[in-house]
Amino acid sequence: MPNASSWTASSPLLLLWEDSSGTRIFLSLLYAVLAISGTLSNVMVIYLVFSFKKLQTTSNAFIVNGCAADLSVCALWMPQEAVLGLLPPNSSSLRSVEYRLLRGGLLGLGLTVSLASHLLVAFNRYVLITKLPSVYQALYQRRHTSCMIGLSWALALLLVLLLPGLWIPGSVQQLPPRQTNGSSRYTALLLALAVLGQTALLLHCYLGIVRRVRGSAKRSQGRIKNADVLQASILICSEADDLMECNVSLKATEENYERETLRDKVDK
Repeated sequence: MPNASSWTASSPLLLLWEDSSGTRIFLSLLYAVLAISGTLSNVMVIYLVFSFKKLQTTSNAFIVNGCAADLSVCALWMPQEAVLGLLPPNSSSLRSVEYRLLRGGLLGLGLTVSLASHLLVAFNRYVLITKLPSVYQALYQRRHTSCMIGLSWALALLLVLLLPGLWIPGSVQQLPPRQTNGSSRYTALLLALAVLGQTALLLHCYLGIVRRVRGSAKRSQGRIKNADVLQASILICSEADDLMECNVSLKATEENYERETLRDKVDK
């Protein structure tokens, strides 16, 4: 039986905490199930978007981009982890640095593009709901949308190339102790900033959408109330004897209704 340090330094990403054969088999089966289900579901989403013209929207383009990124993890990375989990710890495949870099690159590329796609979807809906239609149409032209999708892959690939050890377990252990502390702290700080930055942007987008929807709902209720008051005033005036007072009340109600309608148009 190999010792724990040799297994930890060369094992797949999530097969680190236990070197028993039963645990490795269970996790390998879990990887296989997730790989099959994830691949089928993402392929189905891509197929539906490309098959129906009504689904070919800008927001769905970013969703398809996220599905393609998820496929690099579900269809390419997870099956390898499932197979490697069944290999003996001394296998040459587990110790190959180049192969570990390839696996780590697939994982990093897929996760980074997937997170970027979620952010692009949130920002797209934020602009669609909170901004003018002319602003949305100018920003999300076909060329601009393609550039956003290409930029998400370019940034993810650049991150993988600049930080190849970020997604590879055990790579930090091969450095000297002093460099190990600095590298681990730098990696943790980078991941924390990335996650916090994305979370802040997502919260900003969706909170802006919530505020906009609530404001529209309140204005809609006000318009309905004014319309009901106007209808009631007309009905009362049709049965009233004092036509002068009735006309003044009806005119005030109409002015209030027109003012609310104009304010809603300006806000839009």
